[in-house]
Amino acid sequence: MALVPCQVLRAAILLSYCSILCNFKAIDMPAHQTYGGSWKFLTFIDLVIQAVFFGICVLTDLSSLLTKGNDSQEQERQLKKLISLRDWMMAVLAFPIGVHTTVLPFILIEMRTTHHQYPSRSCGLAAVCTFAVGYILWVCWIHHVTGVWVYPLLEYLSPGVKIIFFVAVTIIINISYLLGEVLNNYIWDTQKCIEEGKEKPKLD
Repeated sequence: MALVPCQVLRAAILLSYCSILCNFKAIDMPAHQTYGGSWKFLTFIDLVIQAVFFGICVLTDLSSLLTKGNDSQEQERQLKKLISLRDWMMAVLAFPIGVHTTVLPFILIEMRTTHHQYPSRSCGLAAVCTFAVGYILWVCWIHHVTGVWVYPLLEYLSPGVKIIFFVAVTIIINISYLLGEVLNNYIWDTQKCIEEGKEKPKLD
């Protein structure tokens, strides 16, 4: 029963993200009609990531409820795959990309209510770097095609400074990944200590 509030909360967060995305797409902005559309903005990409992540969380919750008390090994295997995907998305995308935005409270609530198994540090950092470099190349490609930078600040930076800026952004995202890993471990190590302390018998 303790999981029910968490399940309802995740479903509510998912619905809120879907609503925000619908409203975002409905806004008639000239930038949305140009090459790349809304997908050139990291804010929009982050919203999609959060919606997909919480969608997987809700799907995992539903699968967990349906498989409870069921001895089907196949269903257990599918549930474990969903949990692994959920944890990977939390570690590599949802937290590092969302930590600088207004979605951070939702991510922290999710991290506090559910233990997420992080991948090995080398694999996690490699995945984060891949996303960062991929987005940077996407921004550069848009400039190559349109002659306009997605973010006007880049227009005033020299090529050398642009490279430094892109490297700094990649480093920041990597630091965000490490922060999420440390925070996740701290929360659940602390929780484990509290639970173990409660289980210890009192000595007279």
